[in-house]
Amino acid sequence: MLRDKNLIPLSHQHQHALALCVRIERSLDASKADVKAWQSEIEQHFAQEIRFHFAAEEEVLFPEARKSAELAGLVDELVEEHARLRNLFERAARREMGSAELGEFTKLLSGHIRKEERQLFEAMQKIMSTDEMAALGQRLEMSLREASKACILPQRANS
Repeated sequence: MLRDKNLIPLSHQHQHALALCVRIERSLDASKADVKAWQSEIEQHFAQEIRFHFAAEEEVLFPEARKSAELAGLVDELVEEHARLRNLFERAARREMGSAELGEFTKLLSGHIRKEERQLFEAMQKIMSTDEMAALGQRLEMSLREASKACILPQRANS
């Protein structure tokens, strides 16, 4: 199913996060992962985009999805995954991750994104009317506005 234009800003952010996961996985597969540098990049990605993304989902998208009884369980799973991911983002910020945990992070984040795209977004597009999707899109746009203002300079890997 083609992505509804009102969900595209979230989908674009999903693409950014998936690209990060692919880059980390490739470096882990090549046994050339600079764990400190990846943790720095994960921390920066969270600060610049993901924290705003999670807030938009938790404050706007998920409450709308919960209106449908069939999506409530899925939303509960996604909220729990946000909590697990936040913990991993915090560990990265404290430079406490090892290679194995980097791999765990990429699997959890990429699986989470695919679940949102393939299950939540698809279901919402089927359930919600055009007007409801437009209203949701406006609320998401307002919620994501701060992310467009975030500009954090790259950090040194050894900071």
